[in-house]
Amino acid sequence: MSVEIVFVLVMVIAMFGALLFEIASPAFIVSLVLVIFLITGILSPKEALSGFSNEGMLTVALLFIVAGAVQKTGIIENILKSWLDRSNTLLGSMVRFFIPISLLSGFLNNTPIVVTVTPMLKKWCEVRGIAPSKFLIPLSYATILGGTITVIGTSTNLVVHGMLVDYGYRGFSLFELAIVGIPITIVGLLYIFTIGHKLLPEHKGFQQQVKEDSKEYIAELIVEAFFPYLNKSVKKAGLRELKGLYLVEIIRGKERISPVRSTTIIQKDDRLIFTGLISTITDVQMTKGLTLRTGTDLEIDELKNGNTEIVEAVISHQSNLQSKSIKQSQFRSRYDAGVIAVHRKNERIASKVGDIVLKPGDSLLLLAGKDFVEKYNQSNDFYVLTPLDTPESLKRNPVKEKLTIIIFISMILLVTFGLLSMLKGMALAVILVFLTKIITAEEAKRYIHFDVLLLIASSFGIGMAMTKTGLAGRIAEGLLTIGKPLGLFAILLAIYLITNIFTELITNSAAAILMIPIGLEMAASLQIDPMGIAVLIAIASSASFITPIGYQTNLIVYGPGGYKFTDYIKIGTPLSLIVMAMTVTIVYYWWF
Repeated sequence: MSVEIVFVLVMVIAMFGALLFEIASPAFIVSLVLVIFLITGILSPKEALSGFSNEGMLTVALLFIVAGAVQKTGIIENILKSWLDRSNTLLGSMVRFFIPISLLSGFLNNTPIVVTVTPMLKKWCEVRGIAPSKFLIPLSYATILGGTITVIGTSTNLVVHGMLVDYGYRGFSLFELAIVGIPITIVGLLYIFTIGHKLLPEHKGFQQQVKEDSKEYIAELIVEAFFPYLNKSVKKAGLRELKGLYLVEIIRGKERISPVRSTTIIQKDDRLIFTGLISTITDVQMTKGLTLRTGTDLEIDELKNGNTEIVEAVISHQSNLQSKSIKQSQFRSRYDAGVIAVHRKNERIASKVGDIVLKPGDSLLLLAGKDFVEKYNQSNDFYVLTPLDTPESLKRNPVKEKLTIIIFISMILLVTFGLLSMLKGMALAVILVFLTKIITAEEAKRYIHFDVLLLIASSFGIGMAMTKTGLAGRIAEGLLTIGKPLGLFAILLAIYLITNIFTELITNSAAAILMIPIGLEMAASLQIDPMGIAVLIAIASSASFITPIGYQTNLIVYGPGGYKFTDYIKIGTPLSLIVMAMTVTIVYYWWF
């Protein structure tokens, strides 16, 4: 084994570990490894930058704009709302809702669909007294399944398509993945309708949580000079026996008092760190001399006169806020909003609000102005999920709605009949939505997830380094040595399993890009159709059902649904096994 192979192997393992333990954002980690390969001469500048001009990556960028235009017009929301309003039973609502959602996900990026639909779905559930947790994980799963129907259904499919083209293969046709995608979507939805939804917990929605709150939040109150119990014990101040609220720490200058005892004396300027129910926190801040620290000039009392509102937002995978404390991120000046409280995956965070280091999936309760949602609805930093009235920018415009539908369907038909490539068809659609003023260039920038594009483009270089040095070939050789005695079906099963495990632990695009070079090497050694292997890896990279961190849509619904990690394991494991069995079987009999 050469020094180059060993070096690339060590860097790939280090990259995998960094992604797994969320040391930094995925885009930063992968691009850093790419730069190291460039500096050390493993890759030439042309090879290192090849991903930035890759057809798949550029198509993903254009897809973000087209999906943004559809999202802006409110077509998705209007169609799905009308479908939901006709439903009365839980099962009937699921059938009416998730079948069209799956079909939409085949042609639009599923992340904006989930971001758009989640507030509407939660509000609909709360009005009817249905637990949103019964709908949110199924929403994510339905969009993931639907995304496997076409090559433009997910960015992962386009990434695999782009890599195939780079390696000299023809790439996917628009509906080639449907051979597997349609059967697994039908069976997957049947599982959700019959068994899956029964395994989910019943967690109340956000509006009930604000009133009764089943989540534990962290909040910080400051002791003012006029607090009536100054220099008295915590017990005498009545802060020990609060219903649903616990005083976890007192910060006094540089001193941290934890655990807080009932005899602890309260002093002026103490920072009281509470964890518990947001309703009780807001009650406590009404106490004379205790001020809720929000990091903004906005005050809780302003909720009464309608000048402010409470907004729930979830930190995204692409967020510039992750791995920074709320104070370091200058949240107040950046968004003109204050963080009232933070909730993390049913985990108690022992820190004052300003010092909490944010992670993907964290739920923030924000005290913000009335225009906050409209201003930051497309921010890559977080997903704004509070059910609100439709902002002015999303008010219906029938002419633009029709134009958007015509442009989108025309693009699909041109690509389907081979008159345009996917890249050219998407580029034409983008030009038309600009010319018809459905979307502006400034708005388009907000819809593009630049961190996702950086991750994809950088990952291409990692895959190239694995192929160029021979690492991909060595790994493929090792897998074949183990798998050959067991037969081709076992080899396909192993490829699927490894890809799927990577997806659940790191990210879908990174998993696909790591496995495609290995898969193609194995196909060459076995002298079998490489397209079958590519389809297998594309589906396995998207089929993330067991963890909330493997796929963006799972993360989006994690905090708002009040889910535990085990909820994904409980409902996702059977679905994952079903999809794996069907995919490997179909690929084996169709392509080989």
